[in-house]
Amino acid sequence: MVPDRNHDTAQLDRFAHLSGDGVGHWLRASALSFPPLSQDRLMDHFNYKDGVLCAEDVPLAQIAEAVGTPVYVYSTATLTRHFQQFQKALDWTDHLVCFAVKSNSNIAVLKVLGDLGAGMDVVSGGEYARAKAAGVPGERIVFSGVGKTEDEMRLALEGGIRQFNVESEPELLLLSEVATSLGVTAPIALRVNPDVDAHTHEKIATGKSDNKFGIPIAKSRAVYALAASLPGIEVVGVDMHIGSQLTELEPFRQAYAKMAELVTALREDGHDIRRLDMGGGLGIPYRRDNNAPPLPVEYGKVVREAVGHLGCEIEIEPGRNISGNAGILLSSVIYLKEGEGRDFLILDAAMNDLMRPAMYGAHHDIVPVIEPELAAEVAPFDVVGPVCESGDTFEKGMQLNRFAAGDLVAFRSAGAYGAVMASEYNTRPLVPEVLVSGDQFAVIRARPSIEEIIARDAIPGWMTAKS
Repeated sequence: MVPDRNHDTAQLDRFAHLSGDGVGHWLRASALSFPPLSQDRLMDHFNYKDGVLCAEDVPLAQIAEAVGTPVYVYSTATLTRHFQQFQKALDWTDHLVCFAVKSNSNIAVLKVLGDLGAGMDVVSGGEYARAKAAGVPGERIVFSGVGKTEDEMRLALEGGIRQFNVESEPELLLLSEVATSLGVTAPIALRVNPDVDAHTHEKIATGKSDNKFGIPIAKSRAVYALAASLPGIEVVGVDMHIGSQLTELEPFRQAYAKMAELVTALREDGHDIRRLDMGGGLGIPYRRDNNAPPLPVEYGKVVREAVGHLGCEIEIEPGRNISGNAGILLSSVIYLKEGEGRDFLILDAAMNDLMRPAMYGAHHDIVPVIEPELAAEVAPFDVVGPVCESGDTFEKGMQLNRFAAGDLVAFRSAGAYGAVMASEYNTRPLVPEVLVSGDQFAVIRARPSIEEIIARDAIPGWMTAKS
């Protein structure tokens, strides 16, 4: 994302915060003149140094040589920086920034954030276990999701939980039964669906009346009355989440205005509403264009204007905005293939490693690891992977430098909804993950061998008996 000449300093600051990885290079390569950016805002945690793209102080070529490709690489400095931006955005009130574990669930990433004081927003028993394994205490874990099972409820109640974000009456009744059977009280917020259009991709919109999430706002007071009448349930707050990858603030304003009205009504009904879970969803820039999403501090102002007068503790659940630009997917070129009227760049990364382009039509900037000359030739390529699906296409007609087999490329902004959505389709080993801190790096999830993958399967005894 390269800003134009006429951007003001605020827009450039927004660009610097959100794009972070490689900003210095893209500003240099643009050959344009911009107002100076203060060093604390200029984030170069995926940056060209001596002609090689680095993760902090580690050349990506060094990681590729040690670990192989494809591989996800995360920057501790970027994770830290983006989390602290949300902390600062809410420093006007008591709050807890709960990282959305679904965006990146590696326990090393969770530990980086947990050690900084982050809470965790989980949507399964497995994510709850990951948060606990990363050292995050139960009192900083919020359990969301539409399909919590009895076993998951029991796991969280026994291990400690900050609150359940309850999404339906059947779930509420079951939670009451489980909590009562354990002799404990379950703190809850009801997730309320405000019927607000988030102006995002239909597959990640969650706040419209036709989405599966939450309780219709018109019905919420009756369900709160039910919750207050049930044993083992303590009403503590209200939860609202309208979608992911939001690039404007107006949907938040609309939703939070409805939340404020509801809180006033619920207090009149006698409920002690003292905690507001505002959800997450603030987007990041996946393209080098001029439409940088709002900064966390701007989002924080919207929260304050909408609900600051209510005196509630604030929770938010950012995921992508913390981890998205903190990671890249490193890949190698296998072939350059000339087609009929188009050329293909065939990589060793595939749709099973990075699902977003195939699933959402999502874009990721793809850049060379070896820095090209400013005047280097570019040409249009369809960038594809080796999986036997036509959908295994990352981009069509992308203007790229000319590569050779073995060259390294990096998919930017791949730290969220990348490795967590990966699979072993076509019996391709699950992509490994690496964490970088300064000049150090470590494998935080290893690539399994083909033998390990096959060993997970079992042939029934009755089949081997016949042979």
